[in-house]
Amino acid sequence: MGKEREIKLSIEDLPALRRSLAKLGALVVTPRVHELNVVFDTPTFDLAKHEHLLRIRAETAGRSRGKTSRAAPRALVTFKRPMPTAGSNGKGEQHKVREEIELEVSDEKALARLFEALGMRGWFRYEKFRTTFRLPSSRRWAKGLLIELDDTPIGIFLELEGPARAIDRAARALGFEPSDYILANYMVLYRKYCLSRGEEPRDMLFANQKQRASGTKSKNFS
Repeated sequence: MGKEREIKLSIEDLPALRRSLAKLGALVVTPRVHELNVVFDTPTFDLAKHEHLLRIRAETAGRSRGKTSRAAPRALVTFKRPMPTAGSNGKGEQHKVREEIELEVSDEKALARLFEALGMRGWFRYEKFRTTFRLPSSRRWAKGLLIELDDTPIGIFLELEGPARAIDRAARALGFEPSDYILANYMVLYRKYCLSRGEEPRDMLFANQKQRASGTKSKNFS
């Protein structure tokens, strides 16, 4: 079981971020990919109670909002849990640190049926578009660092994943401070987003975002 260390950053000025990435020499290693994630748990949320996450992710390359892709999708199953010697974020850690198992699967629908047969259900879905960057090898301090730009229904986020020093140095170079670090996952961020708007949380999908926008527009013109 590997260890994952990461933070999220909320991006308010995307053009400025892109200029900062270009200044660092960031290279796209995985172009924009659409991700549809399904989180599974028991009816009594036994996994969530122990801060465990079981997720199936379907990735489709070359897709844009409102358009489909002919590219063959890739599916991954992921299990995450707190480090055994610390809480979910680690004692004294300013990064999110988790144990992680992740592997590619050939048939995510069959795997979902298997989980359901074991008494679990897919209770939360969320999607995003992700572009992955790395810094050039000349920046030795950034070895092992992944920079992932996420376009989500609740805004733009940047994830930095890798060694602690590389995360902190990259964040500073991009104009962020430790006080800007976000350790919550997208489920938590989505619920906070809905709460701030007086909305009932559902699935974090672009289709729901469009429905909210249409409803707001209709009210404005009624």
